[in-house]
Amino acid sequence: MHFRGLRITDDLELFCFLRYTRGTVGGRSFGLGLSALSMHGGNLRLWKLRRYEQMFLDFARIEIRSGKGGDGHVSFHREKFVPAGGPDGGDGGRGGDVILEVDTSMNTLFIYKHRYKFKAEDGAEGGKKRCHGKNGKDIVLMVPEGTILREETSGKVIADMSGKNHRQVILKGGKGGRGNMNFATPTNQAPQYAEPGKPALELRCTMELKLVAEVGLVGFPNAGKSTFLSRVTNADPKIASYPFTTIDPNLGVANLGDGRGFVIADMPGLIEGASDGVGLGFRFLRHIERTRVLIHIVDTASFDGRDPVEDIQKINAELEKYNPAIMKKPMLIAANKIDVLQCNDGDDPVARIRAEFEPQGFKVYPISAYAGTGLRELLEDVRKLLDTTAPEQVYYEQEYFPEDIIASSDLPYTVETEEGRDGEKVYVVEGPKIDRMLSYTNLDSEKGFVYFTQFLRRAGIIDELKKAGIKEGETVRMYGHVFDFYDDEAMSDESYK
Repeated sequence: MHFRGLRITDDLELFCFLRYTRGTVGGRSFGLGLSALSMHGGNLRLWKLRRYEQMFLDFARIEIRSGKGGDGHVSFHREKFVPAGGPDGGDGGRGGDVILEVDTSMNTLFIYKHRYKFKAEDGAEGGKKRCHGKNGKDIVLMVPEGTILREETSGKVIADMSGKNHRQVILKGGKGGRGNMNFATPTNQAPQYAEPGKPALELRCTMELKLVAEVGLVGFPNAGKSTFLSRVTNADPKIASYPFTTIDPNLGVANLGDGRGFVIADMPGLIEGASDGVGLGFRFLRHIERTRVLIHIVDTASFDGRDPVEDIQKINAELEKYNPAIMKKPMLIAANKIDVLQCNDGDDPVARIRAEFEPQGFKVYPISAYAGTGLRELLEDVRKLLDTTAPEQVYYEQEYFPEDIIASSDLPYTVETEEGRDGEKVYVVEGPKIDRMLSYTNLDSEKGFVYFTQFLRRAGIIDELKKAGIKEGETVRMYGHVFDFYDDEAMSDESYK
């Protein structure tokens, strides 16, 4: 049998994909193969391929480790007619860094659901003939914008990947050890030892995603938030007539023309007691913290038997209880389902909502998300609010520095005095604790120098120098680095933070 010029034999199976698409729908990445043709033994079959959808995940735990520095090498120069060639062991390579980088195409931490251990490459050992060891490769972890990395035990912030912070080194690799060529002296011309590479840093962290959206939708379950999102954006959230249809946040872009669009986040429904963990709890309220404008959607038709005025009051109370700053954001009330509204005994829910909340500064918009009534006016006013409201950047400053692992370790150090060239007293601070900290700190930068000063204070080294009798302006030497001592309280932990 022939198929488009190919001969199909009994032992050959041909798969022909008719169509394969990949994209984002309703804030979720997906791949979808619609169908495939398979031919085996001359029989043509049509197969429907399984749809793959990427789950939304806004919390993950990971273990990260930087690369260990390569060891220095011990070797001696060997060449014909060159007697006593001397030591030529090269330095070890530097270990790889662990880097966090923002990928704007991502909106979930799903890739960290099943894989949670990440390790940068170790530096290679130095070689003979003064060859430097290969530096270890960095490992770059891609995360969506709005991800906050915290140290697991203390919960302190290590990095907030939002705003202008799109790339940050989390753990620095260990410095490579020096080869024996660095230890040759007039009195020790053939050193038989080299320096080991500095150890790696390890950390257990949590990742927390706070979506970056300009507008957030809040309200009771089944109020019509997903219908609203599907009507004003290209998102395709799940819509059904039962509560908690939406269990994950959905994102969509509302396009008003002329490029005047904005991102809307549809949050899962809230109920009374959500801030205490009732229903889906306050797990998704973290995503509202970065929004600039809120749209409170309420069911005016009262299909569930609730009073719309009380619904708004209850949700506002939960938001206030979770984070009072949320209620300071501009909020518009969308009185939904007016297309099926029945005013019994002259009771107009929309009028009651207006009478209750417009005096408090909340403008009310009668809409029908299903029929599209009133949506344009609401979106235009949202755009005006965004244009007139100054962007409020919610950014979490770094509270935990991975180098604290070194500061809290019980590595020894010594504080001694010796006489300088001009007869002045020089204080020498040495030991594994100092050596290891210097290998991870960039003293050429202002921030690195200030942090190293904080380390000396937290480790008690400043107090030890004072006990040794050091005075202002006297010299301190640490492994080739020379400092003038000044007890500057302005560089203390509290003032620097």
